[in-house]
Amino acid sequence: MLKRLLSISWLLAVLLCASACSGSSLEQINRNIAETPVTGQTTHTSVVIAEGHFQEYALPQANSGLMRPAIDHEGRVWFGEMGHNYLAFFDPRTRTFTQMTPPQGASGIMGIAVAADDTIWFAEQYANYIGHYFPHSGQYKLYSLPVLKTVDPNDKNSTISLPSAPNDIAFDAQGNVWFTELNADSIGMLDPHTGQIKQFPLSPKKTIQTLNPYGIAIDPEGIVWFTEVGSNHIGSLDPHTGAIRLYTLQDSANPFMEIRSDSHGAIWATSFNAGLLVKLDPRTGTLTPYYAPNTGSNTGGLYGLLITSSNEVWVTVTSSNVLARLDSSTKRFIYYQIPTAASTPFGLVMGPEHTIWFTEAGSNKIGMLKP
Repeated sequence: MLKRLLSISWLLAVLLCASACSGSSLEQINRNIAETPVTGQTTHTSVVIAEGHFQEYALPQANSGLMRPAIDHEGRVWFGEMGHNYLAFFDPRTRTFTQMTPPQGASGIMGIAVAADDTIWFAEQYANYIGHYFPHSGQYKLYSLPVLKTVDPNDKNSTISLPSAPNDIAFDAQGNVWFTELNADSIGMLDPHTGQIKQFPLSPKKTIQTLNPYGIAIDPEGIVWFTEVGSNHIGSLDPHTGAIRLYTLQDSANPFMEIRSDSHGAIWATSFNAGLLVKLDPRTGTLTPYYAPNTGSNTGGLYGLLITSSNEVWVTVTSSNVLARLDSSTKRFIYYQIPTAASTPFGLVMGPEHTIWFTEAGSNKIGMLKP
């Protein structure tokens, strides 16, 4: 599943409409982009194996294609099933799954988030829209994204169309929906009150599938943070000025994926390569890397990232089949071994009573850990 999501085509294309780009000209955007190489002393970490209480719940079908989960105020765990074109949730009270086919769906639900009113927002990557689902009425509202045109590499006299490919989503304090666009090399913002979408290109030159913006987060000051899997950048976007700043970890070519902000404004990101977790302090520019020791036969494998309300940092270590918590004070990862072998844990989210809910892409299960 991860390989499928990251198998970015080598096609080149341009954005359809420059006027949709955030109200700033490309020249202005060019002046607003700054890149900051960041140094950081490698932090040597160790592992402590801990025991927790696990429960796992198998989905009705195989090959569900699970990725990120989200949880509502009733404790229901929401997720997309890319293998079956479902928007679904698991209710822990009844231990039942409910699966729904989204309108115009194309088996591409990746990012998913629960709004303050318990409505569900999701990014349909392949169908090329941001979706809004209202659980009480069962209704959907769809917000289509631009289609990108490019020359057909097999026939230079023809063009082909590609979706903008929305991937991850996050809310700001005003309720705006921010999202990454893998194909369009842009950050998008949807105003749910007006339905208007703004796009912020991440390069002064229109590109497609070059930077591949992936994860997204909003810090307490309203700054938008994102990762680029086509590079080793962590980026920030000031939504008021359009200024973009890129941070790179020197002497590291590992691209970053999931990204989150803690309550103090520190930025955390995972890399699927080398088991790398990084912490960026935007005030000082200090970037601290933590390498999760591997207990499996493969190297690397960090994907999912959770920052709890008390600023605990949790990750999924897919290669080791564990959920892990970083204890930064002792520079240790606390590993919790998932009972099902080769479960391939991806996304995780905090539920009631300090429970961790997570998706198992390799075993078609929803899991719960009580540390």
